[in-house]
Amino acid sequence: MNIGEIINDALRYPFNNIKAFILYLILGIVAAIIGGTTVVTTIAAFRTKGLASITLSGIGIVEIIVFIILMFLISGYALDIIRYGIERRNDGPGIDFGRQIFNAVKLLVVDIVYYVVPCIIIFLLSLFLRSWIMTIIALILFIVFALANFMAKCRLAKTEDIGYALAIGEAIGDISRVGLGKIIVIAILLFLVIFIILLLVGIIGALNDLIGDILLGFALVYIIFFYNRAIGLLYSDV
Repeated sequence: MNIGEIINDALRYPFNNIKAFILYLILGIVAAIIGGTTVVTTIAAFRTKGLASITLSGIGIVEIIVFIILMFLISGYALDIIRYGIERRNDGPGIDFGRQIFNAVKLLVVDIVYYVVPCIIIFLLSLFLRSWIMTIIALILFIVFALANFMAKCRLAKTEDIGYALAIGEAIGDISRVGLGKIIVIAILLFLVIFIILLLVGIIGALNDLIGDILLGFALVYIIFFYNRAIGLLYSDV
C-alpha cells in the first residue's frame, strides 16, 4: 500500500469499527477507574493502622493486580489491531482474554530486550572509545533499535511467536524491506495527525473542562486505533 492509502485507511478505521472502538474505550475507562481507586486505597492504607490498614493494603494489592491485567489486555488488544492491519482485515478485534494478555507479556519482553541490547553494546564500547564518538554511536544504535523494535512489534502481532520477534537481525532487515523512507514519512504523518487531534481537544477543553475530558478519552482511543492500524498496514507488504 502507498502512504496515502495507509493514512486514509487508518483515519477511517475507528469509525468503521464503532463496536470495537467502544469496547476498547470501556476497557480504558475501567482501567482508569481502578488505577484511580488504587491510589486512594494505597494512601488510606498508609494513614490507618491495625486491621483497617491490613485490609486496605490487601484491597490495594488486588486492585493493582487487576489494573496490571487490564493494561496487559489493552496492550494485547492493540497488537490484534496491528495484526488485522497486516492481514488487511476491515473488521475490529474482539476480546480474547487469555491470548491477548499472554501476547502483551511477550511484547513487554520484546521491548525490554530491544532497549537493553543497545545499552549493553554502548556500555562495552564506552570502555574503549572516546565520549564524542560514543555519542554518535549511541544515537545511531538507539535509532536503529527503535526502528527494529517497531518491526519486532509487527512481527509479534503477525505470528504471536516471541522467537520470531526477537530475531533482531531479521527485524533490522525488515526496515529495508518496508523502506526506511516510507517508515520516516509515515512516522511524521502519524505525529502530525496525533498532534492536530490533541491540539483540537486541548482548545475545546480550555472552553469546558468536562467536555474536554470526555473528548480526550475518545481522542486517545481513536489515536490508539489509528496508530496501530497504520503500522499494521505499513508492515503488510513485508
